[in-house]
Amino acid sequence: MPRKHRTAIPRRRTVGVALVAATTIAATSLTAAANAAEPTASRANAGNVVVEWNQTLLSLVQTSGAQPATIHPTRDFAIMSAAVYDAVQAAGHNRPGNPHPTERDEVAQTAAAAQAAHDTLATMFPSFAGTLDQQLAADLAAIPQDARTAGVQAGTRAAIEVLRDRAADGATTPPPAYQSTFAPGDYRPTPPGFAAPVFTHWGTVTPFVLRSGDQFRPTAPPALTSRAYAAAIHEVKSLGQDSSTTRTAEQTTIGQFWSAPIQNYWNAIADEVTLARHSDTASSAHMFALLDLGLADAAIAFYDAKYAYRLWRPITAIRLADTDGNPRTEADPTWTPLAATPADPSYPGAHSVISATAATVLTAAYGDHASFTVSSPTLPGVTRFFDSFHDAAIEAGLSRIYAGVHTRLDHNAGLILGAQVGQYTLNALSDDRG
Repeated sequence: MPRKHRTAIPRRRTVGVALVAATTIAATSLTAAANAAEPTASRANAGNVVVEWNQTLLSLVQTSGAQPATIHPTRDFAIMSAAVYDAVQAAGHNRPGNPHPTERDEVAQTAAAAQAAHDTLATMFPSFAGTLDQQLAADLAAIPQDARTAGVQAGTRAAIEVLRDRAADGATTPPPAYQSTFAPGDYRPTPPGFAAPVFTHWGTVTPFVLRSGDQFRPTAPPALTSRAYAAAIHEVKSLGQDSSTTRTAEQTTIGQFWSAPIQNYWNAIADEVTLARHSDTASSAHMFALLDLGLADAAIAFYDAKYAYRLWRPITAIRLADTDGNPRTEADPTWTPLAATPADPSYPGAHSVISATAATVLTAAYGDHASFTVSSPTLPGVTRFFDSFHDAAIEAGLSRIYAGVHTRLDHNAGLILGAQVGQYTLNALSDDRG
């Protein structure tokens, strides 16, 4: 794992251009997770050790109190996936001049992946060490001694190196208190709870791959007095209200469906597609490293932009529209969105950033014509079906307009930023040979 990065990942194609093109087209048409007592890996993982531990982490990040609320979960996924990838590479001797591991190496890779995942998670989630120990023991039990020893050594080394590299990345720095100016357009806490803004420090966390959090910072949102701003506010005011009569039943479902942490959906999608493609340990580790390093840097990038521009949320913009200086907007002091408004600035939209990054990476790995289903903890019993990562990314981003918590300005900027982060991740890691 990098200082900044040293994994040698082959170059892949991307859908970044397609997502940016979709943003341009879209811009012309302005129309809780359940708590878990302990982590449990789904055994419907077809023996794929990388997916197994990814499912364990998905359970952990949905467990209340498992980790400080000031640590963004994308960092957990990135640390584990980077360590797993480095361990698998070392155990399989997948280096220039020896690209084809032996059967013994492949078995050692399973042990390496399990050990690296275990060690990183046990460090980040120490209260679950006992359960994680049991999972590791079960994974290692059937592996022959020599391969097990080699894999365990590789996994242990990789976890130590990645954790050491990230020890001073700024993630544990206390978030600074946010102070609003209360000027028109400036973000301030939103009703009904008026929660303090979260992750005020995350844009300054050291990225995994990007040079800095502001490397692809979007251009500033349009002025409050502009036509573009008014059009975006009109759209969310109409479609995003809790009692909207213009939002369709399908749009209401979409707005409710995607309201859990967005990185969890994309890791679950990756689990499903990886199993459907019967990916082996090495290729699974490769894909999850690309995905989760990309998503971690996407979170750093969108928090950098959010707190750089500090744009108020739709609920504030609509209720205080009589202060924005724009004759095309009209205040509605009682307007309420379909979903609860997150406690951070509006621009760019996190769902759109994360989804565009994920779609870029997953399309590079599997192509854009991959069929998969998505379920949601916020709308149990409903399943969404897709045959394109791109389509899922667009829907996830638009869901936040239907939910009343973002405008299309946030969505479009998020798609562009996410595609840029995803493409850069693919390019940077494919060029790394150190």
